[in-house]
Amino acid sequence: MRLLFLTLLFCIGLVSITNGQVSGNQKSGIPTWTEEDREYLLDNLTRSKEELTKEVQNLTEEQWNFKENPDRWSINQIVEHLAIYELIFMNQISVALQMGEFPQIKKYPADSLFLGSDPNKNSTTDFTKPFSYSVPFGNNDGIDNLTWLTTMRNDSIKFIRTDERNLRLYYVNFGPNIHQKCMQIFSHTDRHLKQIKSVKSHPDYPKS
Repeated sequence: MRLLFLTLLFCIGLVSITNGQVSGNQKSGIPTWTEEDREYLLDNLTRSKEELTKEVQNLTEEQWNFKENPDRWSINQIVEHLAIYELIFMNQISVALQMGEFPQIKKYPADSLFLGSDPNKNSTTDFTKPFSYSVPFGNNDGIDNLTWLTTMRNDSIKFIRTDERNLRLYYVNFGPNIHQKCMQIFSHTDRHLKQIKSVKSHPDYPKS
């Protein structure tokens, strides 16, 4: 039911879905999404997906579900959380595309504001509170969560590879543009990759 709800959330968005240190190249005062921007996103979305896949491949059930302590997430839950947020990101991008371009916006936030930013900062980790759907339950097998995540990531990569719109003129909730939102996607993965490595380095982590 939970996966069905999240899938419906994604469908509501009706998906049609460099290192730019300031906010992309400017042309006539309007930011443009360049081929360098495209390659930057493709490189990092692919890299982070491959690093995550490598980090969790061939884990045993005990390794997937090991917790450093009862209040910490297992690797299974971390990957589920990443998959949930991938779905949320895709929905946000879909809505931004439907809203259309906003060339009239004149204050362009720097890319650096969104590289390494935490999309779930200050979010609740209390399972009992409403709307805490980004908190993983751990009910799915870890490999299924990985498949769910990588399938959606592949769709995002395909979108970035083929879309010809100026993604710097589409905004998510009038905050980051789509290029910057995609930076948050791989940055979020990178942050939780460190968390996975921390779990695996625990002295009680199952060795096989």
